[in-house]
Amino acid sequence: MLILAALAGLLGVPVAVLLVEVIAALKAPRLEPFEVQELNSEKRVAVIVPAHNESLGLVPTIQDIRPQLRAGDRLIVIADNCTDDTAAVAAEAGAEVVVRDDRERIGKGFAMGRGINHLAEDPPDFVLFVDADCRLEADLIEGLKRVCQQVQRPVQALFMMRSAENSPINHSFAEFAWILRNWIRPLGLRNLRGPVQLMGTGMMFPWSAISSAPLASGHLVEDLKLGLDLAQAGKAPYFFPFVKVTSTFPTSAKGTESQRQRWVQGHIATIGRFVPQLLAAGLKRGDANVLVLALDLLVPPLSLLALMIVGMMGLTSLVTLLGGPWLPTLIAGGTLAGFILCVLLAWFKFGREVFPAHEALSFGSFALKKIGFYGRMLLGGTASQWIRTDRSTPN
Repeated sequence: MLILAALAGLLGVPVAVLLVEVIAALKAPRLEPFEVQELNSEKRVAVIVPAHNESLGLVPTIQDIRPQLRAGDRLIVIADNCTDDTAAVAAEAGAEVVVRDDRERIGKGFAMGRGINHLAEDPPDFVLFVDADCRLEADLIEGLKRVCQQVQRPVQALFMMRSAENSPINHSFAEFAWILRNWIRPLGLRNLRGPVQLMGTGMMFPWSAISSAPLASGHLVEDLKLGLDLAQAGKAPYFFPFVKVTSTFPTSAKGTESQRQRWVQGHIATIGRFVPQLLAAGLKRGDANVLVLALDLLVPPLSLLALMIVGMMGLTSLVTLLGGPWLPTLIAGGTLAGFILCVLLAWFKFGREVFPAHEALSFGSFALKKIGFYGRMLLGGTASQWIRTDRSTPN
């Protein structure tokens, strides 16, 4: 039974991390003095847009970027292993286009690496990565450039996902989970003076940091891996939530499930691979930034964490009812209470508009769907390639 108590205790670690982050996020963010200092207009930025079969949604992204560019800045679309007219659409919209065809090495990381190699002959001062299906606020590039100039570290903008208008799929819980992951938790870390994970889009780098980073990979969450690699090199990402980039959830069941499968599998694989390494490196070097990111990485996707906690509570309660000790149940109950407190605080402060209280009544059916999702994910193998998310609306 000591093993069961230990497992229940281990599950409490990510809940404790989550609780600290949520409580820290209750304080509103404020601009630091260096974040409003005058921008050096001579510094150049290159915007790289990795695009795989994105011709249908690429033009609005380019139209958001181009007005923000100054003299000497560049906009480069990497048309990566495309079978549509992404390259032609990007060129017509005014972007510099690099076509990449390599069927053996497929992945967003390879496209990002190709962009950096393309810039090497005439490197800019900063590089901004933007996904091909995102919309940018009007002052995003200037804000990120100003902060990146001061901190000389990667700078991550706020990245939010929303439901498309008239979407046939209810994404309310997914929106709330996204707010918790990409807004509340990074805000808490910022308020605690800590680093954050990279989010894949709206991330700017000093050339000195990104030019030597290990980009070329087919990792499912290449942004997460890149942030961890840079943190170990002393360049932990910095969160600047005052500028925002947005995208929309898929409007088809197929697109929704494939997107979530990549995120979940990539995150779980990263936990297993990097957390022990980061903890060891952080403790050995006394690097608080690396330790913070390792602990933050321990928090799995919200739905998976909820299912694990409820499952542990059920298992320990059953053992207790059959005559086993109370300690595992008490530990599991404390973990469950902490998790509920996290969710309530996050929902009350940030999530009431996207996840109305009445939708909590459907949690049972939602849980069953999630159990089915994770079951299919385990039985169906792993996603291993960069596949454009299906955003088609079902007939």
